[in-house]
Amino acid sequence: MSAPTSSSSESPQLCRQFTFSEVQLATRNLDESFVIGCGGFGKVYKGTITNGPNLSTVAIKRLDSTSNQGASEFWAEVNMLSNLRHCHLVSFIGYCNDGLEMIRQTPLSWVQRLTICIGAARGLEYLHTGTGIKHGVVHRDVKSSNILLDDSWEAKISDFGLSKICPKNRQTTYVNTGVKGTFGYLDPDYFYTGKLTRKSDVYAFGVVLFEVLCGKRAVDSRINEEHWGLAVWAQESIKEGRLKQIVDTSIRGSVSPKCLKEFAQLAKQCLHKDPKQRPTMAKVVVALESTLALQDNNILQPTSMNFYGPPPTFKYKNQFF
Repeated sequence: MSAPTSSSSESPQLCRQFTFSEVQLATRNLDESFVIGCGGFGKVYKGTITNGPNLSTVAIKRLDSTSNQGASEFWAEVNMLSNLRHCHLVSFIGYCNDGLEMIRQTPLSWVQRLTICIGAARGLEYLHTGTGIKHGVVHRDVKSSNILLDDSWEAKISDFGLSKICPKNRQTTYVNTGVKGTFGYLDPDYFYTGKLTRKSDVYAFGVVLFEVLCGKRAVDSRINEEHWGLAVWAQESIKEGRLKQIVDTSIRGSVSPKCLKEFAQLAKQCLHKDPKQRPTMAKVVVALESTLALQDNNILQPTSMNFYGPPPTFKYKNQFF
């Protein structure tokens, strides 16, 4: 978020963290008439904010979830602009990192997350085996931002721009293709061999499962100094006996031990180095349904949708946390 430099004194708050509600207020709920620019990163809105005792006209750059610019670039830009002040540079006022934008300010419950995972798994199972008599489809870009939620919180797989058709009834059959996908979700076997199989989608879905469990992004420089990837970090944490510690704090007290153990085991199986050792999406569906059944109903779970406010509309990219 930036504002044109003027002759007035600098803002008393050199780097302010804004809430998403403040951004909505400044732009009349991100009204399209406020858009003044657009690029590969997303859109730029003109808005008005309170800046100390004054009102300031600002430019608000909103990062699109499909942009190539990710979390590391976002924080690098914030850190850099926070330290730059010059009369011929826009003045950096602050930023908004409200990760709960898509789910109305309250994290999804554990049961809701499981239910969404089951729906997404069923969608992938259909792609792999149910699209026709002779052929199935490999999505090739499975990730949490490609799982949408409708008004009833039903999961919908989206974005088929990278999808490939492959023979349906031969699980070992692969497609030789250039490596494409999203860093953090990319199947290592596919990356090194160029052989795309349904099990590449299974690997990516395993990363999504850990995102759901841990409440962290697939790639996050703040996870660990050595490993930015969630998949590696989560598996090493489990190996070291720290499974309970990696669970998202907002749901940590509501996940039954048996359910947690089975869910984590499934995620690990999906991430197996050997694609042949990974489960099919059909088996993933069965395992997730079993995991949901294991969830202890006696543990307090929010059940009313009103607890979460109005559900997100279909145009939004889903965030699990």
